[in-house]
Amino acid sequence: MRIAFTILFLISSLAYCQRTDFDTANFNKADSIAQLYYGESLKNFPILSHKLTKDLKLDVEKFRSIYTWVCMNIENDYSSYLRTTKKRKKLAKDRDALLEWNKNHVPKVLNKLVKERKTACTGYAFLLRELADLAGLNCKIIDGFGRTATLTLDANSLPNHSWNAIELNGKWYLCDPTWSAGRIILEEDGPQFESNYFDGYFLADPRVFVKNHYPLELKWTLLNKPPSFNEYIKGPIVYKEAFNPQIIPLTPEHMRFETVKNKTVVFTIESIDGEIADNVQLQIDAGNGNRSTIPKITTEQNKLLLDHVFTKTGVFDVHIQVADAIIATYVVKVKRK
Repeated sequence: MRIAFTILFLISSLAYCQRTDFDTANFNKADSIAQLYYGESLKNFPILSHKLTKDLKLDVEKFRSIYTWVCMNIENDYSSYLRTTKKRKKLAKDRDALLEWNKNHVPKVLNKLVKERKTACTGYAFLLRELADLAGLNCKIIDGFGRTATLTLDANSLPNHSWNAIELNGKWYLCDPTWSAGRIILEEDGPQFESNYFDGYFLADPRVFVKNHYPLELKWTLLNKPPSFNEYIKGPIVYKEAFNPQIIPLTPEHMRFETVKNKTVVFTIESIDGEIADNVQLQIDAGNGNRSTIPKITTEQNKLLLDHVFTKTGVFDVHIQVADAIIATYVVKVKRK
């Protein structure tokens, strides 16, 4: 059983660009072509781009094939990312030195990408852009801030991530090949990359995308009223599982907040596609293990309002779980009064 909601359609000038604009596209065929050329050489970008797109008609299908191939064939080099981040922090106050270092560093990144099929986010974004451009598509690299449970930010943080924007049928769309490629597992002997293609970041709705991506140029949020950087870094942690299906945590607005014992706290989530599985739970962790609780649920158009009363004082991690996946996390300090 699923809870259905009525979607409020916005006027066209405010319409959000998302994957549902291409319901007639054959992504299965595009993905099959990407898999057919798995392991193909990177030594000739034009040939690779041609192979990935020659049998596809729609631009979005061509881009999908390129995107899937990049995500499935390139390893995220997290150790290199850490070294690069450390160097950029050292040079942060010397812009000329930083630009000079970056100029000399980029060729090394691209050389490693071609030879070892390893790179950090900049390499993913560069490769996606190059292959898309060779297919006649207008693709851009977007630099900014990525935020996850392990990538925390503050007002003084330096840009730490890159992704892409692609123009299709006269509209711009957002995607992140790095985060689609897999995940980094932090182990005792160093970070390890686990390949696990996830297409939730492909042509993602900007309202969800901005929850963990913040561009240096605000126009690339693709939002009419983008949040401030301060609002962005103070919001809840939003996980990739929120992208399929596309669910936005709306309230509370801040990840960390305070309340008092026996007072109702309302957690609000919005479904972009109009449906949310009815098994929504809150996972509450007080430091001694998680416990699941079924909140009081109220529907309001395409939103769910989740009411919960904290009956004990303390600090709690509150995870919103939809079906079997945690989509967002809050930290709640509950005081006596």
